Amino acid sequence: MVEVELQIPAAFDPFKDAEDATAPGTKEYVHIRIQQRNGKKSLTTVQGLKKDLSYEKILKAVKKDFCCNGNVVQDKDLGKVIQLQGDQRKNVAQFLVQAGVVKKEQIKIHGF
Repeated sequence: MVEVELQIPAAFDPFKDAEDATAPGTKEYVHIRIQQRNGKKSLTTVQGLKKDLSYEKILKAVKKDFCCNGNVVQDKDLGKVIQLQGDQRKNVAQFLVQAGVVKKEQIKIHGF
């Protein structure tokens, strides 16, 4: 029998750099979404904040500044999510930037 050595080139993985958190172009985004409830009622959700932040302190400051109610919900897939009553997307985005929690480039606002 003849032994044949076969070398198969490795496939190019375009997402290999994305696994490295320090690679350029990789960002942790904070997603601010609006969910329609019943009628004119809506709910604003904030997810993707760093885990070492105090969600309760952020929630308390936001509730006081924007005169709305809210709570922190623990989701098994998304982690902690801040929920606020009403359409507070722009207000929350400005608050997070002014407080120095995240940069403006790291915020994604979703919704109509």
